[in-house]
Amino acid sequence: MATALAACAPPRPAPQAPRPAPSAPSAPSAPSVPPTLAPGPSGLTPVFHHGPRTGDRTVALTFDADMTADQGPRAAAGERFDHPGLIAALRALEVPATVFMTGRWAEEYPDQARSLGRDPLFEVANHSYSHYAFTGDCYGLPTVSADRMRADVERAYAVFRKVGVPDPKPYFRFPGGCYDRTALKALTPAGVTAVQWDVVGGDAFATDAEAVARQVLDGVRPGSVVVLHCTRSAAPTTERAVRRVVPELRRRGYRFVRVSELIAAANGRAEPPRAVVPTLEP
Repeated sequence: MATALAACAPPRPAPQAPRPAPSAPSAPSAPSVPPTLAPGPSGLTPVFHHGPRTGDRTVALTFDADMTADQGPRAAAGERFDHPGLIAALRALEVPATVFMTGRWAEEYPDQARSLGRDPLFEVANHSYSHYAFTGDCYGLPTVSADRMRADVERAYAVFRKVGVPDPKPYFRFPGGCYDRTALKALTPAGVTAVQWDVVGGDAFATDAEAVARQVLDGVRPGSVVVLHCTRSAAPTTERAVRRVVPELRRRGYRFVRVSELIAAANGRAEPPRAVVPTLEP
C-alpha cells in the first residue's frame, strides 16, 4: 500500500515539514511493484516454498481465509468463516502477515477484507474465488476445469477490488495446496507467483492449541513459510497457538515478515503483474 503524504503547503510564518495524513490522503506516491519469481521451466507459473536458509532469521506467517463458493447457506445459518480475534491478536502482537483470501470470503466479509487490505501490517493475496481444487482428488474439494482456472483467479481479484482492497499481491495459493503442470500452465497468463509453504501448522479442525504451536515451533527454520488458517469454525485454536508461537520465535531471534519480503530476499525479480488487473465481474 502506498504511503500517503499530506500535500498542503506549509504556513508562511513557520514552515513545517509535511506530516502523514491520517485519513483522506492526497498526492499519494506511486505504488511499488511487488517482487515476483521468474517463470519456471517452459514458462510455467513459478512456485515459491520458502525463503533463504542463510542470513537473517526471518519467518512468514500466512493465513488462508477459506470460504468455498457453495458455503453461503452455512454462513447464513450462522457458521463463521472469519476470525476477528486472530487478526486482533496479530495487530496487538505487531506481527506482519500475508492473508491468502478467497473471493467468496471477501464477498461474505467485505469490511474485514477491506480493513486487512488497508492495514500496512498485512498483505492480501489470492486463494482463488471458489476454493475449488485445481487438480482432482484434493481433500474432497470440488474441482475447477482447466479452462476456468485463470478466470477463477481473476474473479477473486475482481472481488478484492470491488470491496476496496487497494493493493492485492500477485501471489496465489492453490486451494488445498494441490497443483500439477496443467494448473501451472493455465495460470501462466495471470502473472502470479504460486506460494506454497514448508511448515504446516496443522490448525485445520484442531482442538489442541499447544499441539499446533509445537508443530510450528518444531518446523520453523530461517526463511520458513508457515501455513495456518483464518477461519473460526474450521480452525478455532489458531489464535491461541499464535499467541504461544510469536513470543517464542522472537525469543529464538526470529523476525516476522510478509511473503513479499521473503520472495525479494530469494532473488525474486520485480516485474509488473501481467494479468492481475481484474477482467471479469464477480
